[in-house]
Amino acid sequence: MERLKLKYEDTLRALSTLEDISKEPFSVIVRDAAIQRFEYTFESLWKFLKEYLKEKEGLIANSPKTCFREIFSLGFLNEEETAQCLDMTDRRNDTSHTYKEAIAQIIYGKIKEYVLLMRSIMERLGDKLEKK
Repeated sequence: MERLKLKYEDTLRALSTLEDISKEPFSVIVRDAAIQRFEYTFESLWKFLKEYLKEKEGLIANSPKTCFREIFSLGFLNEEETAQCLDMTDRRNDTSHTYKEAIAQIIYGKIKEYVLLMRSIMERLGDKLEKK
């Protein structure tokens, strides 16, 4: 349980940094910093979900998309949120191509939406951690 709690807290900290940068006025530097923060926040989130599924549900999920599908099957996400999570995974995979202006703009344009989605997931699972 300790490992799960640490991953939960790490993800909340990462998400907080992403929330902070998403409130800043646009500049190329802010955009690039936001994309970097999105990248590490996404990694932290899916690895927390992986650990949650393993420890609390006895499920093995070795990829982000598998984690999101399993979280959906457990009722923590609806279909629309699951589709957003799968899209978010694709955008995370695109971060290695942010040298292309169009890709950087697409990712940056979705960050506020992703922040809300990730915060919602963390609140739902945080409530579940508190109860057990």
